[in-house]
Amino acid sequence: MTSKPIIIVAGEPNSIFFEIYLKAINFKKFKSPLILVASFKMLQLQMKKMNINKKIKLININDLTRSKLNNRCINLMDVNYNQSKPFEKISIKSNDYIEKSFNLALHILKKKITNKFINGPISKKYFLNKKYLGITEYLAHKSHSKNFAMLIYNEKLSVSPLTTHLPLKKVSKKINKKLIVEKVRLIDIFFKKVIKRKPKIAITGLNPHCESIDNFDEDKKVIIPAVKYLTKLKLKVFGPYAADTIFLKKNRKNFDVIVGMYHDQVLTPIKTLFEYNAINITLGLPFLRISPDHGPNEKMLGKNLSNPQSLIKALTFLDKQK
Repeated sequence: MTSKPIIIVAGEPNSIFFEIYLKAINFKKFKSPLILVASFKMLQLQMKKMNINKKIKLININDLTRSKLNNRCINLMDVNYNQSKPFEKISIKSNDYIEKSFNLALHILKKKITNKFINGPISKKYFLNKKYLGITEYLAHKSHSKNFAMLIYNEKLSVSPLTTHLPLKKVSKKINKKLIVEKVRLIDIFFKKVIKRKPKIAITGLNPHCESIDNFDEDKKVIIPAVKYLTKLKLKVFGPYAADTIFLKKNRKNFDVIVGMYHDQVLTPIKTLFEYNAINITLGLPFLRISPDHGPNEKMLGKNLSNPQSLIKALTFLDKQK
């Protein structure tokens, strides 16, 4: 085996993931063996529904080191899931199946067979059940990672929210100098190690125009001191900048990454700019984890109309890594 395999957890069985996975592997050839962790039965049911015929090869963990795997067929590690129809309404029924899929993948990653990992979408409402803000936090907990960051990556511009799936009313209480420093350092390390360049990073303010009518001004008391501290560490960090103008073309072209204070402050503009042409990378884990930028998308189930571009980018990115 010349390249490390890419481990792919399909996630929620009642989602568009099998559809976009099949489109992705039909669109492009990858040198890294692709290992799908999912239900054999569900894959067969959905392939039949979409009138797709692709050979499936059932494998186990020993095959990852002993066999010469290739992508001429679907390499599948079967996790049992009992459902008679190709698609059903998402519920807690799939929770145990998803948990087993993640556990199997994490076991492989822990054995250092590979460090390349992709996961398909899950339902935050049912699978996470308010225990975690998102899969980023779930995987950080499962891998005992305390410092982590979400990076939405595109070659032209990436963004990172300081807080992720947090209600707006809680954001101001969450941000602090330590958190900003930790996240930015993770971004800097990732770019230098994986992207092979030192990034220029912009930090947004929390308040409109980086101004506050309150006695406590987070931009002056928290963000500016964090930027000054990071500058002393020789990182290329600048800000804070007003979030309503930093994404203007003449401004954003000066940076590799824009770090925002909350989720939609930076994810809304990056998705407007690049749509599906971006991938979600979790920094700070003991492996390279990428999630395509889409959810289960129940409205599109079985229609065979979903766009696989984000998954193709995720696979392509990991395929280039050693």
